[in-house]
Amino acid sequence: MLYFLGFPGASALLVPPDGECTVYVGGVNYEQAKAAGKGFNVALFRGGENLMTRIADQAKECQIGRLLVDALNVQNWQALTTDLQGGCKVEVNCSYVQKLRAVKDPAEVGLMRVAGELTSRGMEAAAEAVKAGAKEYEVAAEAEYAMRRRGAGPSAFETIVASGAGSAFPHGGCGDREIRDGDLVVVDIGATYNHYCSDMTRTFVAGKPTAKQQRIYDAVKTAHQSAFQKIRAGVCVADVDAAARNVLKDAGYGEFFVHRVGHNVGLEVHEPPSLNPDSPDLLAAGNVVTDEPGVYISGFGGVRIEDTVLVQKDGCEKLTVGAYSLVP
Repeated sequence: MLYFLGFPGASALLVPPDGECTVYVGGVNYEQAKAAGKGFNVALFRGGENLMTRIADQAKECQIGRLLVDALNVQNWQALTTDLQGGCKVEVNCSYVQKLRAVKDPAEVGLMRVAGELTSRGMEAAAEAVKAGAKEYEVAAEAEYAMRRRGAGPSAFETIVASGAGSAFPHGGCGDREIRDGDLVVVDIGATYNHYCSDMTRTFVAGKPTAKQQRIYDAVKTAHQSAFQKIRAGVCVADVDAAARNVLKDAGYGEFFVHRVGHNVGLEVHEPPSLNPDSPDLLAAGNVVTDEPGVYISGFGGVRIEDTVLVQKDGCEKLTVGAYSLVP
């Protein structure tokens, strides 16, 4: 609904075959919806009112015989189908909207460029904060502050600063662990700008890297670049994944790459298409995807390098940049 309406806080949006759309909002968002409303009616529903009954009544008024729902919980599904009393076929299918959202228009790309720039600045601050004696949450705080003070919205996801053996967990979180000399530190951050997300990961060593740490990092960096060079419109997403996966396999780390190479990004940080090894999906110009190979060795640590990438007709462009070094 944010994608179609341009503002948050709507409870439902009804799009009939002809005529104006209707957005349903509670009292707390009613005035905002009226101020933002362009091309749709604003319908107020009150606290004790059943929203599904309102939607069913309007569906009957519009003589809708088939109602397609993007997302609905079980309780609302039961209420809606009961109120329609079999006079209208209800289906759930989110693919229609997902396909629209997967390809960004120039205005969306502009917002995501800003989100990428803000995230890059946050990573610079994180790199400066990574040192022996610092706590993981202190590194996260510096990164988030650097993004917010430059105009970012809320973080796109919970910031990850995973150090030491915890860096071997792809979603290792961020706690009060004190970073120690020689630790691998995986930092995964993302800014939002006008609701659009970015996603970026870098791995650092607090101190001087060992030969093993450097070998793993170099392999992941090569895999990251190999996938990046493969990204362009018309390429199968499985081939992008394979470009990174084959590099890590040849380097002896294939079994330690435990996730897909990337995913689409937009109003949510994880959107279709998924860049996984089994997907038949083709990239399209205007997709914005991540390129994030990693190696995770239990008890030792992990390395991940990730950028947010704009897919173009004849190539691609990184929207997050910088900090391609194991030593901050």
